Amino acid sequence: MIARPMILLVLFASASTAAQPAAVTIQVQSFSYNPTPIHLKAGVPTTLTFVNAAGTGHDFTAKEFFAHSRISAGAAPNGEIDLKGHETKTVTLVPQAGTYHAHCSHFMHKQMGMETSIIVN
Repeated sequence: MIARPMILLVLFASASTAAQPAAVTIQVQSFSYNPTPIHLKAGVPTTLTFVNAAGTGHDFTAKEFFAHSRISAGAAPNGEIDLKGHETKTVTLVPQAGTYHAHCSHFMHKQMGMETSIIVN
């Protein structure tokens, strides 16, 4: 009799763990992103955590990427995540296959190397 409840508990724990979105942390730094490029799996719910390690503001602008993703938590107004110095924001989404460009739209940041690719396959 004890074995059945244990099996149900293990199955329930496995099912709830499987339902958790994948997690990817993107470090936003003065004039770079890490990792670069960013690799995601198409159709897999993913929580992107953007961590601004710099004391000044930056953004993560990827209009096509966010337009082709189904966002379920957080927001990317106008295809952009805007971060104040040392701020962290999260967005949970389901990405669509493709290769997308991302950059910081602040004055001259892209030209100073603050850009990356998002590869979803």
